[in-house]
Amino acid sequence: MSRLLGILLLSPFSVWAAEPLNTAATVAPSAGGGMAGQLTQLVLGLLLVLGIIFVLAWLLRRVQQVGPGGKAQVIELIGSRALGPRDRLVLVQVGNEQILLGLTPGTITPLHVLKEPVQVPSGEQATPEFAQRLMEMLGKDKK
Repeated sequence: MSRLLGILLLSPFSVWAAEPLNTAATVAPSAGGGMAGQLTQLVLGLLLVLGIIFVLAWLLRRVQQVGPGGKAQVIELIGSRALGPRDRLVLVQVGNEQILLGLTPGTITPLHVLKEPVQVPSGEQATPEFAQRLMEMLGKDKK
């Protein structure tokens, strides 16, 4: 038993255990400068992440506008009319054809293909119903 105790005392671990480590000096040499540096690093990291998010959102928007094959979007919403709280009529242009669609919560039904397309002035876009009513209330009616 005493031999085992002698071996343990002479092992390399006993040398390390005999010397106390000065962890305060190695971890934080100066508490004031370290805290400011960490805060600066945190803010720069946050700005970098936010910048990456904005760049990716911009790229995604550009890719969606171009669409597959480098063409502009083929389907355009010409107008919309609410029939009830959950039902709508939507006029959609696909290429040179205009299609009137009925939208319900569960289905989309093509109602009619117009022989003569409805002409919408290019400078004026179809305003959603809520936005149009809000503009009327604010006294900024475009009519």
